[in-house]
Amino acid sequence: MAALYGALEAGQVGIFESPTGTGKSLSLICGALSWLRDFEEKKKQEEARLLALEHNGQEEKKLLTSDESFRKGTLDEPGHPDSKGSAREPDWITAFVQKKEERDMVDRLKEEQIRRKKREDHLEKIRHNVQLKYAAKRKRSEEDETKHLLQLSKEVLLEGGGADVLEQLDHNEEELILAEYESDEEKKVASGLEEDDDVEEEHVTKIYYCSRTHSQLSQFVHEVQKSPFGKDTRLVSLGSRQNLCVNEEVRRLGALQLINDRCMEMQKNKHEKKSDGEEMEGKKRRVSRTVCPFYSYEQMQFLRDEVLVEVKDIEQLVALGKETKACPYYGSRYAIPAAQLVVLPYQMLLHEATRSAAGVSLKDQVVIIDEAHNLIDTITCIHSVEVSGSQLCCAHSQLLQYMERYRKRLKAKNLMYIKQILYLLQQFVSVLGGNVNQNPNSQAISQTGTVLKSINDFLFQSQIDNINLFKVQRYCEKSLISRKLFGFVERYGAPTAVKTNKENQKLAGLQNFLLSLQQGSDKEGALQSLPVEAESNQLRTASPLMQIEGFLSALTNANQDGRVILNRQGTVGQSSLKFLLLNPAVHFAKVVKECRAVVIAGGTMQPVADFREQLLSCAGVDPARIVEFSCGHVIPPENILPIILCNGPSNQQLEFTYQMRHLPQMMDETGRILSNVCNVVPGGVVCFFPSYEYEKQVYTHWEKSGLLTRLATKKKIFQEPKKANQVEQVLVEYAKCIKRCSHVGGQMTGALLFSVVGGKMSEGINFSDDLGRCVIMVGMPYPNIKAPELQEKMTWLDKTMPRAAGQAPSRVLIENLCMKAVNQSIGRAIRHQRDFASILLLDHRYARPAIFNKLPQWIKERTQVKAAFGSAFAELRKFHRGKSDTS
Repeated sequence: MAALYGALEAGQVGIFESPTGTGKSLSLICGALSWLRDFEEKKKQEEARLLALEHNGQEEKKLLTSDESFRKGTLDEPGHPDSKGSAREPDWITAFVQKKEERDMVDRLKEEQIRRKKREDHLEKIRHNVQLKYAAKRKRSEEDETKHLLQLSKEVLLEGGGADVLEQLDHNEEELILAEYESDEEKKVASGLEEDDDVEEEHVTKIYYCSRTHSQLSQFVHEVQKSPFGKDTRLVSLGSRQNLCVNEEVRRLGALQLINDRCMEMQKNKHEKKSDGEEMEGKKRRVSRTVCPFYSYEQMQFLRDEVLVEVKDIEQLVALGKETKACPYYGSRYAIPAAQLVVLPYQMLLHEATRSAAGVSLKDQVVIIDEAHNLIDTITCIHSVEVSGSQLCCAHSQLLQYMERYRKRLKAKNLMYIKQILYLLQQFVSVLGGNVNQNPNSQAISQTGTVLKSINDFLFQSQIDNINLFKVQRYCEKSLISRKLFGFVERYGAPTAVKTNKENQKLAGLQNFLLSLQQGSDKEGALQSLPVEAESNQLRTASPLMQIEGFLSALTNANQDGRVILNRQGTVGQSSLKFLLLNPAVHFAKVVKECRAVVIAGGTMQPVADFREQLLSCAGVDPARIVEFSCGHVIPPENILPIILCNGPSNQQLEFTYQMRHLPQMMDETGRILSNVCNVVPGGVVCFFPSYEYEKQVYTHWEKSGLLTRLATKKKIFQEPKKANQVEQVLVEYAKCIKRCSHVGGQMTGALLFSVVGGKMSEGINFSDDLGRCVIMVGMPYPNIKAPELQEKMTWLDKTMPRAAGQAPSRVLIENLCMKAVNQSIGRAIRHQRDFASILLLDHRYARPAIFNKLPQWIKERTQVKAAFGSAFAELRKFHRGKSDTS
């Protein structure tokens, strides 16, 4: 906590490592909020001092005025050095400028004081005045009743007006037509309609805390609630619309992009002001313009106040939104200016466009990034985009049909941009070796393989270097074309939606094309209809133009910072284009530059060289500003036994290189080790393999050799499933089996779980206590260096980074990726102070100094390197017998 406090006070960039079970979250909360409390107190004292000086200055004003006039008279004398002929600026002007600056600052401080006092009084009033809450609830119920009566009145009026109703339904199609578009050069942006008159003070210093998942954020919020700061901290939880939307009609859309677009459209309907001419036209067009009932400014202000008064997580925020009939997504954003602690997911903080859309300003603020062991990969993934040939062809077909349908209704500028997008799609498919007008799933590609191109080379090869992608990107964003196109496909793409009149028969081609894409290579007939529900869901989640917009945006990156991967497989439909970000530092640099201090924290941060070199140095951070802190584990040294095993029971050297690991004798030796371990280790044993393929190969080999049968007498065997939705079930069964064995006793002593490094169980799953008494790591999980993406990253690093300790940066990257994965996996076992476990690393290469030094400090200092299996087995048996005797 002291190190964290110091880093925030000095405005540093800190890399903090604190193993799971050591109270990392609570330390981050208490350290950061203690600093914030002291910082605010110092700020108030400084304000009070300046205001007191100003007050004293008022009393001396008369003396100063008379002195000023005296000096002015002196200055006018011809012989004075500061008279008008002098080149130097007169002292009285300098004094006047200084005084003005001081007065301006004092005025600002006074305004801030008034606003802060107003906000504090307002929140205190809400905290203690229950009547206000009841009044707000009563008002909401009255509004609901009024709406209900209005609806009944409308229904009565509509009775007998069947023809009008049908006319209205037909007119709904008007909403699909793009509004007239003007580019930025042709208009000046009007001042915002939605500006809040009651804007909270912007000066509040904040701590932005972010983590990977919403469950981790909720856990953090619960820790804040339990901490000494829980009552007095103004905390806001931010999330995506997918997590926070309470409008069921919008939530049903499922896909995040669709929810975003629908929400924006509803807001536009609410705020759009029409001219008189448009009002008249509106009677013919857009009869029904849907608005969101939860987007009520008054109710969102109420929700904002409730959020600031009491700490709430995402689930509590959603429940409050439903209760108050207010939008939690916008209500929470209104609370940001006055908040002290803002909790948000990685993507919202690390992606600049998302950050600004959420109203997050990092200027002079503090950022804490937790669970940051894979921060580099996260930034790379957020800014990398892939589109398939199927998506490109599908988007082209949809957009072409849309343009043909509404050609006479679209303005010239809209037609120009649509034609540009169609040309881009056509060229992208052409680069993959296909024709955009044919079914992508039936177009075979003659030259398969993967090719990497620089951004500029890709643009030249595609013959699109003459198109301004920035303008196209801006058009897509402002015109909501992907949303309009989705509405068009929803209306005409599914069989149930297509009507039989002549106009709509023209669109049968689109319907058939979409069906053929969904069927893939179904030889029984491309028009064999899917169940309506399944098809509807597929259409709802498949919105290809939205994905393609992301790809177009990625192509606007600097040429040296990314690559385009052309992945040509069997057919055009299976092929894809992917933008790969090589330099994550360009996006992280903006965060580090704006913030007062940045803390990168995690349970397993070793090796930290990646963060220093790839992220911070490349982002232009001064090395003197970087501080590292790593704390040991809270468990006693005798509660952990890490062993590096160099040889097996039959003295076979353990070296699981790609060439060696497939040998039968290597798999047999691994089986013998496992069999011996299961004889002496009680409870659960977790065995990690480098890949799913190798785990399957070893399992099949042991099945044939009969080893699995022998293992099954001591431990029930479980395998990690590939499907994420099956993981929970396997873990529950695994835990039940261990619990049953510990109670019943007998020959079976627990369970054995085969897992995969980098799989579902190597991160975020706790194998505490009996669930993980021994963790075994089979070999070293090096990534596939033949993968084109990794090869390009290695080449880029060798060109841009200096050699470290005589090693090429690409070699260091490979070792670091391997050891990060190992550290994450073996860290699953020890989860609290009284936990104990043994760790077996099966490969003599772990003993090499370069590899050994990349283990976490708390494991490294207790690790034993054993050349012979006998001595290692003796240590293992002694360790577990000692623990079973004391328990």
